[in-house]
Amino acid sequence: MELIRHYFPHLTPRQLEQVTALGPLFTMWNERINVISRKDIGHLYLHHVLHSLVLAKYNAFEPDMRVLDAGTGGGFPGIPLAIMFPDVHFTLLDATAKKTLVAKSVATEIGLDNCTTVHARMEAHTGEYDIVVSRAVSTLSQMMAWTRHLVPAERWIILKGGDPREWRKEIPPQFQLLCTPVQDFFAEPYFEGKYIVDIRRKKP
Repeated sequence: MELIRHYFPHLTPRQLEQVTALGPLFTMWNERINVISRKDIGHLYLHHVLHSLVLAKYNAFEPDMRVLDAGTGGGFPGIPLAIMFPDVHFTLLDATAKKTLVAKSVATEIGLDNCTTVHARMEAHTGEYDIVVSRAVSTLSQMMAWTRHLVPAERWIILKGGDPREWRKEIPPQFQLLCTPVQDFFAEPYFEGKYIVDIRRKKP
Protein backbone atom coordinates (compact mmCIF):
# COMPACT_ATOMS: atom_id res chain seq x y z
CA MET A 1 0.00 0.00 0.00
CA GLU A 2 2.93 2.35 0.66
CA LEU A 3 3.99 1.92 -2.97
CA ILE A 4 0.59 3.17 -4.10
CA ARG A 5 0.90 6.22 -1.84
CA HIS A 6 4.41 6.85 -3.13
CA TYR A 7 3.54 6.75 -6.82
CA PHE A 8 0.06 8.31 -6.50
CA PRO A 9 0.36 10.97 -3.77
CA HIS A 10 -2.72 12.89 -4.91
CA LEU A 11 -5.35 10.19 -4.36
CA THR A 12 -8.54 11.44 -2.76
CA PRO A 13 -9.55 10.09 0.67
CA ARG A 14 -12.22 8.00 -1.08
CA GLN A 15 -9.70 6.51 -3.50
CA LEU A 16 -7.30 5.74 -0.65
CA GLU A 17 -10.10 4.01 1.23
CA GLN A 18 -10.99 1.92 -1.81
CA VAL A 19 -7.40 0.92 -2.60
CA THR A 20 -6.72 0.06 1.05
CA ALA A 21 -9.78 -2.21 1.09
CA LEU A 22 -8.45 -4.32 -1.80
CA GLY A 23 -5.89 -6.12 0.35
CA PRO A 24 -8.23 -7.69 2.91
CA LEU A 25 -10.99 -8.27 0.35
CA PHE A 26 -8.84 -10.18 -2.10
CA THR A 27 -7.16 -12.09 0.73
CA MET A 28 -10.57 -13.16 2.03
CA TRP A 29 -11.85 -14.17 -1.39
CA ASN A 30 -8.64 -16.00 -2.28
CA GLU A 31 -9.13 -18.28 0.72
CA ARG A 32 -12.49 -19.33 -0.78
CA ILE A 33 -11.76 -19.14 -4.52
CA ASN A 34 -8.21 -19.29 -5.78
CA VAL A 35 -8.19 -16.40 -8.29
CA ILE A 36 -4.68 -15.19 -7.45
CA SER A 37 -1.64 -17.45 -7.08
CA ARG A 38 -1.06 -18.43 -3.44
CA LYS A 39 2.53 -17.19 -3.70
CA ASP A 40 1.31 -13.86 -5.14
CA ILE A 41 -1.43 -12.93 -2.70
CA GLY A 42 1.16 -11.59 -0.24
CA HIS A 43 2.42 -9.28 -2.98
CA LEU A 44 -1.02 -8.12 -4.10
CA TYR A 45 -0.21 -4.41 -4.17
CA LEU A 46 3.07 -4.76 -6.11
CA HIS A 47 2.22 -7.60 -8.49
CA HIS A 48 -1.41 -6.77 -9.21
CA VAL A 49 -2.58 -3.34 -8.03
CA LEU A 50 0.49 -1.28 -8.89
CA HIS A 51 1.07 -3.24 -12.11
CA SER A 52 -2.49 -2.43 -13.16
CA LEU A 53 -2.07 1.24 -12.27
CA VAL A 54 0.84 1.74 -14.64
CA LEU A 55 -1.93 2.37 -17.19
CA ALA A 56 -2.93 5.39 -15.10
CA LYS A 57 0.59 6.73 -15.52
CA TYR A 58 0.38 5.96 -19.24
CA ASN A 59 -2.69 8.21 -19.25
CA ALA A 60 -4.76 6.67 -22.03
CA PHE A 61 -8.22 7.32 -20.59
CA GLU A 62 -10.58 10.27 -20.90
CA PRO A 63 -13.91 10.98 -19.16
CA ASP A 64 -16.88 8.96 -20.45
CA MET A 65 -14.69 6.43 -22.24
CA ARG A 66 -15.92 2.83 -22.32
CA VAL A 67 -13.11 0.42 -21.54
CA LEU A 68 -13.26 -3.37 -21.77
CA ASP A 69 -10.99 -5.35 -19.44
CA ALA A 70 -10.79 -8.58 -21.44
CA GLY A 71 -9.94 -11.62 -19.33
CA THR A 72 -10.11 -9.68 -16.09
CA GLY A 73 -9.66 -12.67 -13.77
CA GLY A 74 -10.43 -11.37 -10.30
CA GLY A 75 -10.56 -7.78 -11.52
CA PHE A 76 -7.17 -6.71 -12.85
CA PRO A 77 -6.43 -4.24 -14.27
CA GLY A 78 -10.07 -3.10 -14.29
CA ILE A 79 -10.79 -2.58 -10.59
CA PRO A 80 -7.70 -0.48 -9.75
CA LEU A 81 -8.26 1.57 -12.91
CA ALA A 82 -11.94 2.10 -12.07
CA ILE A 83 -10.84 3.48 -8.69
CA MET A 84 -8.38 5.81 -10.38
CA PHE A 85 -10.77 6.99 -13.14
CA PRO A 86 -14.28 7.39 -11.65
CA ASP A 87 -15.49 9.17 -14.82
CA VAL A 88 -14.57 6.23 -17.09
CA HIS A 89 -16.79 3.15 -17.37
CA PHE A 90 -15.07 -0.23 -17.14
CA THR A 91 -16.56 -3.57 -18.17
CA LEU A 92 -14.78 -6.53 -16.56
CA LEU A 93 -15.15 -9.59 -18.79
CA ASP A 94 -14.10 -13.16 -18.04
CA ALA A 95 -15.16 -16.61 -19.19
CA THR A 96 -14.79 -18.14 -15.69
CA ALA A 97 -17.83 -17.57 -13.49
CA LYS A 98 -16.02 -17.78 -10.16
CA LYS A 99 -13.60 -15.07 -11.24
CA THR A 100 -16.34 -12.66 -12.27
CA LEU A 101 -18.07 -13.42 -8.96
CA VAL A 102 -14.99 -12.22 -7.10
CA ALA A 103 -14.56 -9.14 -9.30
CA LYS A 104 -18.22 -8.17 -8.92
CA SER A 105 -18.20 -8.70 -5.16
CA VAL A 106 -15.05 -6.63 -4.64
CA ALA A 107 -16.33 -3.82 -6.88
CA THR A 108 -19.64 -3.76 -5.02
CA GLU A 109 -18.00 -3.85 -1.60
CA ILE A 110 -15.82 -0.80 -2.30
CA GLY A 111 -18.63 1.11 -3.99
CA LEU A 112 -17.46 1.24 -7.60
CA ASP A 113 -20.44 2.47 -9.63
CA ASN A 114 -18.42 2.81 -12.86
CA CYS A 115 -17.63 -0.89 -13.09
CA THR A 116 -19.70 -3.72 -14.61
CA THR A 117 -18.79 -7.41 -14.62
CA VAL A 118 -19.77 -9.83 -17.40
CA HIS A 119 -19.39 -13.61 -17.47
CA ALA A 120 -18.84 -14.51 -21.14
CA ARG A 121 -16.24 -15.52 -23.67
CA MET A 122 -14.64 -12.60 -25.49
CA GLU A 123 -15.67 -13.78 -28.93
CA ALA A 124 -19.31 -14.22 -27.79
CA HIS A 125 -19.60 -10.88 -26.01
CA THR A 126 -21.43 -7.99 -27.63
CA GLY A 127 -20.95 -4.29 -27.08
CA GLU A 128 -18.89 -1.34 -28.22
CA TYR A 129 -15.83 0.03 -26.45
CA ASP A 130 -13.22 2.73 -26.99
CA ILE A 131 -10.26 0.66 -25.77
CA VAL A 132 -9.60 -2.95 -24.81
CA VAL A 133 -7.17 -3.50 -21.94
CA SER A 134 -5.79 -6.77 -20.64
CA ARG A 135 -3.00 -8.38 -18.66
CA ALA A 136 -1.30 -10.99 -20.86
CA VAL A 137 -4.35 -13.23 -21.27
CA SER A 138 -3.23 -14.66 -24.62
CA THR A 139 -1.08 -13.88 -27.62
CA LEU A 140 -1.59 -10.43 -29.09
CA SER A 141 -2.97 -11.86 -32.33
CA GLN A 142 -5.53 -13.95 -30.43
CA MET A 143 -6.58 -11.01 -28.28
CA MET A 144 -7.13 -8.87 -31.37
CA ALA A 145 -9.08 -11.63 -33.13
CA TRP A 146 -11.31 -12.33 -30.12
CA THR A 147 -12.17 -8.67 -29.42
CA ARG A 148 -11.90 -6.82 -32.70
CA HIS A 149 -15.70 -6.78 -33.13
CA LEU A 150 -15.96 -4.93 -29.81
CA VAL A 151 -13.62 -2.01 -30.46
CA PRO A 152 -14.47 0.03 -33.58
CA ALA A 153 -11.55 2.38 -32.87
CA GLU A 154 -9.24 -0.66 -33.04
CA ARG A 155 -7.08 0.10 -30.03
CA TRP A 156 -5.70 -2.35 -27.50
CA ILE A 157 -3.48 -1.63 -24.48
CA ILE A 158 -2.05 -4.81 -23.00
CA LEU A 159 0.29 -5.42 -20.08
CA LYS A 160 2.72 -8.12 -21.12
CA GLY A 161 6.16 -9.53 -20.37
CA GLY A 162 8.61 -10.88 -22.91
CA ASP A 163 10.36 -9.82 -26.09
CA PRO A 164 8.79 -6.96 -28.08
CA ARG A 165 10.59 -8.12 -31.22
CA GLU A 166 8.52 -11.30 -31.19
CA TRP A 167 5.26 -9.43 -30.63
CA ARG A 168 5.76 -7.27 -33.69
CA LYS A 169 5.70 -10.42 -35.82
CA GLU A 170 2.13 -11.11 -34.65
CA ILE A 171 0.64 -7.77 -35.66
CA PRO A 172 -0.91 -7.26 -39.12
CA PRO A 173 0.95 -4.63 -41.15
CA GLN A 174 -1.91 -2.12 -41.00
CA PHE A 175 -1.39 -1.80 -37.22
CA GLN A 176 1.37 -0.13 -35.27
CA LEU A 177 2.72 -1.48 -32.00
CA LEU A 178 4.33 0.72 -29.35
CA CYS A 179 6.05 -0.93 -26.39
CA THR A 180 6.78 1.14 -23.28
CA PRO A 181 8.70 -0.45 -20.37
CA VAL A 182 6.79 -0.45 -17.10
CA GLN A 183 10.06 0.59 -15.47
CA ASP A 184 9.73 3.95 -17.22
CA PHE A 185 7.14 4.61 -14.50
CA PHE A 186 7.88 2.20 -11.63
CA ALA A 187 11.47 1.44 -10.57
CA GLU A 188 10.89 -1.85 -8.73
CA PRO A 189 12.91 -4.84 -10.09
CA TYR A 190 9.69 -6.87 -10.38
CA PHE A 191 8.75 -4.83 -13.43
CA GLU A 192 11.91 -5.56 -15.39
CA GLY A 193 10.96 -7.04 -18.77
CA LYS A 194 7.30 -5.98 -18.45
CA TYR A 195 5.78 -3.64 -21.00
CA ILE A 196 2.73 -1.58 -21.89
CA VAL A 197 1.86 -2.76 -25.39
CA ASP A 198 -0.22 -0.19 -27.28
CA ILE A 199 -1.72 -1.40 -30.56
CA ARG A 200 -3.68 0.80 -32.93
CA ARG A 201 -4.41 1.13 -36.64
CA LYS A 202 -1.89 3.16 -38.59
CA LYS A 203 -3.07 6.49 -39.90
CA PRO A 204 -3.51 6.65 -43.70
